[in-house]
Amino acid sequence: MTTFPRVPADLFRFTTTAHAELHTAVMRVFGVANERLQTVLTADDVQQRLRSVGWSEQVTDDELQASLNALRGWGLLDATQNRYGLTKLGEAAFAGVKQALDTLSSNGSLQTAVLDAIATHLDNLSRPLDDRGSFTTLTQLEGHLEAFETGTTRFNADLQRLLRDEQTDLATFQDVKRTTVTYLRDFIADLDARKQKIRDTIASIDATELHERARNGAGLLHDELWLQQRKERWSSLKSWFHDNPPRVDELQDVSRKAIVQLLRVLDRISEQRKPTNTAADFRALARWFARTETEDEAHELFNAAFGLWSARHAHLAHADGELMPSGEAWHNTPPVPVSPQLRATGKQEHIGATGKVRNVDEVRRNRRERAQKEREELEYAWSQIQTDGAVRISTLTNLDHDTFHRLIDLVGRALGSDPDSTGTRTAGTSDGRMQINLRNARGWATMTTQKGTLSGPDYVIDVQSR
Repeated sequence: MTTFPRVPADLFRFTTTAHAELHTAVMRVFGVANERLQTVLTADDVQQRLRSVGWSEQVTDDELQASLNALRGWGLLDATQNRYGLTKLGEAAFAGVKQALDTLSSNGSLQTAVLDAIATHLDNLSRPLDDRGSFTTLTQLEGHLEAFETGTTRFNADLQRLLRDEQTDLATFQDVKRTTVTYLRDFIADLDARKQKIRDTIASIDATELHERARNGAGLLHDELWLQQRKERWSSLKSWFHDNPPRVDELQDVSRKAIVQLLRVLDRISEQRKPTNTAADFRALARWFARTETEDEAHELFNAAFGLWSARHAHLAHADGELMPSGEAWHNTPPVPVSPQLRATGKQEHIGATGKVRNVDEVRRNRRERAQKEREELEYAWSQIQTDGAVRISTLTNLDHDTFHRLIDLVGRALGSDPDSTGTRTAGTSDGRMQINLRNARGWATMTTQKGTLSGPDYVIDVQSR
């Protein structure tokens, strides 16, 4: 099991003590000086440069000397004849704090330009280069890979925080959602072509030979640690674009799901922020019912809320009204026939001439023939699409347009499903007749039917009847 080496106990203590602000400012003075190749400073030099790093308070000589002594005691500074410089621990501590602050203030991104840069450097490495050129290009490639990994990790974290944030202002979220969805769609639009190009180029490069040439170009002939680091970075590159399944496929799935989740969150927030919605209306109506004092008031409120008024047939009377006393209760009188149309139209039935009965035998025969023809076409299409095991899409030639359309519909259903642990996506037709198993693309396919030509990833599919 690989673990991180133990971090020295006092490495970041200067950021947590009572005088952490002064200690941090002093460390920043030494860090900036180190970047300018000034590795040694006196106490007077530090005093003069504190303001240049943002320290505005007056510091006495005793306070500064105490800070220098504390940093020296933690092993971050060394001193020789009143001259101070950062130790290796000090350099690591300053770099760690700087990296942490950069992470807190930065946002992640998914940049297609970085993918293009990775593809370009890989393409250059696949061609004959001298040792120095191999070292330079490999270093640039690793820099872009690191930028891609960092940007992707931060972007996904920012995105998940955005999806969990229930208190986001609606106007702000609408703007963020609109730009984020557009951003994700643009990123995944040509991702299949980009990742396939990178995958093919990685497969054409001999990594061992490349790393040896790069080490020779860097003048590190006996540095095995440097060589091991290059192998680890190359393994990371392969895990993103070459392994099966590559991690970039996970990124593609996350991007697609994020688009759907963003739209759902927006709908939920929009519903909650509306002046009125169904749930709020019913809660308000319940409060009004609770405040009614009599049953008549409750009935009046119910009628006003739901529009259920008195029955429209109340004006109908018995055929012989003289037999029924006017004061007799309704439940003691015989029922009165009511037309079913009265409720829907407000009018009673008018009996007219009987309509002419149409002969539907011809219609039924035409429908049976059309249904039979459609069934035969469907059976033929499924027989053309069905495969005897896994094949590439590019091998399915001579498909008519309707059959090709059904195949593309099945592929689309599979791409819309989640992959299993092996990267296989599974989907079926709506009637349950056919099932497709789809795996990652291997190359590019171009298929032609009577109505045009379609180019896309050459997926490996297995179509079977259930």
